[in-house]
Amino acid sequence: MKRTLRLALAALALATLPTAALAKDREVSIGLQAAITSMDPHYHNLSPNNSMMLHMFEPLIRRDANQKPVPSLATSWRAVDDLTWEFKLRKNVRFHDGSPFTAEDVVFTLKRVPNVPNSPSSFATFTKPIVDMKVVDPHTIVFKTAVPHVLLPSDLASVLIVSKGAGEKAATEDYNSGKAAIGTGPYKFAEYVPNQRVVLKANYGYWGGEEPWDKITFKILTNPAARVAALLSGDVQMIETVPTSDIAKLSKDPKFNLVDKVSNRVIYVHLNQSTEKSPPFVTDKSGKPLEKNPFRDSRVRKALSMGINRDAIADRIMEKKAVPAAQLLPDFFYGTSKKLKPVKFDPEGAKKLLAEAGYPNGFAITIHGPNNRYINDDKVAQAIAQFYTRIGVDAKVETMPSAVYFTRATKLEFGYMVLGWGTESGEQGSSLRSLLATYDRNKGMGVTNRGRYSNPELDKALTIALVTMDEKKREGLIQQAAEIAMNDTALIPIHYEVSTWATAKGLRYEARTDQYTLASGLKPAK
Repeated sequence: MKRTLRLALAALALATLPTAALAKDREVSIGLQAAITSMDPHYHNLSPNNSMMLHMFEPLIRRDANQKPVPSLATSWRAVDDLTWEFKLRKNVRFHDGSPFTAEDVVFTLKRVPNVPNSPSSFATFTKPIVDMKVVDPHTIVFKTAVPHVLLPSDLASVLIVSKGAGEKAATEDYNSGKAAIGTGPYKFAEYVPNQRVVLKANYGYWGGEEPWDKITFKILTNPAARVAALLSGDVQMIETVPTSDIAKLSKDPKFNLVDKVSNRVIYVHLNQSTEKSPPFVTDKSGKPLEKNPFRDSRVRKALSMGINRDAIADRIMEKKAVPAAQLLPDFFYGTSKKLKPVKFDPEGAKKLLAEAGYPNGFAITIHGPNNRYINDDKVAQAIAQFYTRIGVDAKVETMPSAVYFTRATKLEFGYMVLGWGTESGEQGSSLRSLLATYDRNKGMGVTNRGRYSNPELDKALTIALVTMDEKKREGLIQQAAEIAMNDTALIPIHYEVSTWATAKGLRYEARTDQYTLASGLKPAK
């Protein structure tokens, strides 16, 4: 009876909205830009996956639309001393199968994370600082770290809690089939068809209260034109990553609402410095491998950075839906440096640096990147290749679907890699730790450092920062580490994406800096 009344009231409230805006009976379809590579929340640290998993699974601490931490499965947390953290867990929470959530599920989850086989990008960096866990009672857990680790709450915000009962004997395949996809989140697994769709249904026993939708169908629409066409036809009621070429048209159409926000995602280049000899796809202009790796020379790295016209990319390729980048986050985030500015386009200066480094005639590279993951990603790669003709570097472009690309990039199969990174923590320390610290999987450092850049000075500043409990001192150390990295061209930042969502007229979406598309944020317009 209660259920029937609720649906009746919802239907009455939405009756006046345009028919194109809403699907029937509190159902909604959403068009996504990128494929979901797995339904295992610990398999692949990839934004599309993480966004999707937040519907079904929850962390101890979640982040709001501006990436500020708020309680989730933990109601409170505190540093008992420099090495000890106590978390109080939410009571009366149940998994989708009706089993109670307790501290034992947290222990199981954190032990599982570093042991997921064949992970293309592991979540282990977030669990490595923990050396011991103690269950005080079913709703209290204590973590021990070997050294002070102020980012532990932030780290744990990136780890989604799974059911011990459902996951003890489960593999990634069991999550993909739905068998083990048992979380505490507002929506339940219904269907997963790789590269096509994910279907979720409401969890009516959700501790956080009723969600706006009974059923959500996420459709994978990697082609930008197809995504817009689906919105225009009413096949979906919302799309993410509105193509920059369609923003002006949709903005003027009264049948749609658009929202945007400067994101935490930096588009950057990693240069493969893993070998002393020439890395893959880097040769002289006749196609012969070079005697030494040019990317190990900071002058070459700086030249390649100076050879990119960031303003042109932001204005023309991104149609003003991007901001030229100087570091790993826009400078309004914690730990960013006001001293760092985007590298100016200087072809003549770049040629001089290449000559100083021993490459007066340049060399040849293949620019690799995805063609379905970031806004205009293939166009950005092509633009970089064109800019490089001005500095004497012959550049070819090869792009591919992200599922293929990331796996190969992680195996260091490329020399020059266009990538993107969204900082879930909302501060720069964790980004530096993941992307530029010397690669050490056992320590959880540099786990996404596909360039294998290594700088003891950076490592020292970052290591001290990560054990400094004083917030002001810690931020200064993170800023110092960022300045060391960027002045050495540890990687090449290009731009920060501006994220745009479009909804049918009767709906509104709360834009997020993390670029996540969450059904919880899509609601009937008031």
